[in-house]
Amino acid sequence: MRPRIPRLIRTNANFRRYFIGQSVSLLGDQVSIIALPLTAVLALHASAAQMGALTTAYLLPNLILSLHAGVWVDRSGRRRQVMLVADVVRGLLTVTIPIAYALGDLTWPQLYAVSFLLGCASVFFFVGYGGFFQTIVEREDYIDANTLLNGTRGFSFLAGTSLGGVLVQLLRGPYALALDGVSYLWSALFLKRIDVPDPPGAPRETGGLGTGLRWIRDNPVMRAELLGVATINFFNFVYWALFLLYASRYLHVAPATIGVVIGVAAAGTLVASALTGRIARAIGVGPAFLIGCFLFPAPLLLVPAARGPHWLVIAFLFTAEFISGAGLMLLDILAGTIQAGLIPPAVRSRVSGAFMVVNYGVRPLGTSLAGVLGSTIGVHNTIWIGAGGALLGMAFLLPSPIRGLHEVPEPVD
Repeated sequence: MRPRIPRLIRTNANFRRYFIGQSVSLLGDQVSIIALPLTAVLALHASAAQMGALTTAYLLPNLILSLHAGVWVDRSGRRRQVMLVADVVRGLLTVTIPIAYALGDLTWPQLYAVSFLLGCASVFFFVGYGGFFQTIVEREDYIDANTLLNGTRGFSFLAGTSLGGVLVQLLRGPYALALDGVSYLWSALFLKRIDVPDPPGAPRETGGLGTGLRWIRDNPVMRAELLGVATINFFNFVYWALFLLYASRYLHVAPATIGVVIGVAAAGTLVASALTGRIARAIGVGPAFLIGCFLFPAPLLLVPAARGPHWLVIAFLFTAEFISGAGLMLLDILAGTIQAGLIPPAVRSRVSGAFMVVNYGVRPLGTSLAGVLGSTIGVHNTIWIGAGGALLGMAFLLPSPIRGLHEVPEPVD
């Protein structure tokens, strides 16, 4: 029996091109997510503070650039071109790391600089995407399109992290990053082939830097979503900044095993991405989103609780990542769907930039705190704080109008 190609991929050529480009790019990203920190651990003998600083360097541009990028992209209207240039820049930056390592010149200043510049390019890519998605997908297809894109992301968790762990062990870390560099150029190639006009740039009269923040402040659904998700992300990045260090150095799990366990456990993301549409239609978009916001952080408490024989530790890691991955897919697919439906076209990039400056801006704060706490109270205690603290995000979400949101919301001026 031949596999059935989803309708949206068959009938929408522009979405198909974007989907193919992102499928490979996301796979490369997942290789880098495990290859870059493990390069720091294995090649440069990173400490907890250095690991925190490396992640912070990548995330810091979200805090300082997102608002300005949102205003510039909204006014220019050149969303696809911005995303294309960002992909090329990210590809060229990434390949400098394996080249420097091959020449024996890889240093901490280079890792910090490349991480920071990658973060800058990523800000422009995702701010552009905030207004680009609606130009290639019709409103009635928002859930299906987000499901397909996040399903691909789930597959990249499954294949990319497993591949990344094996490549780090076989190729001695930095060489695995070359795959991510090529994947960015692949994404740029398919973005170039998309044939869709951008909406005209927004006039200056529609507002500047504060427009996106004011719009979120005045909309109770987006305000609650931002506060809840930002809280979850803050503590999750306290956790993630030290997770690979904790798993490899304190739980004595080999790099290849870490990659395989996390990758296989990411099957949870594939299961959730396949079921998200049905769940949302059965219980409503808002309630399904809230379930994802709980299931994403809660299982991670199993990681610092892992004790006993090695096989039991691996089982704890697998269970935590499997259930957390399922929650992440529900959260991401439905958060993107709510935003795509709710935000009016004229301010999409500015609202995306404002959302990023808070939601992504808390991430370097979380990784910085991880470095400080890991060096003072210990890595194990810091992992507990990161895993448990993320549940505080539900305090913003449960009392909000999101609970009563059953359909994709209409745009709000």
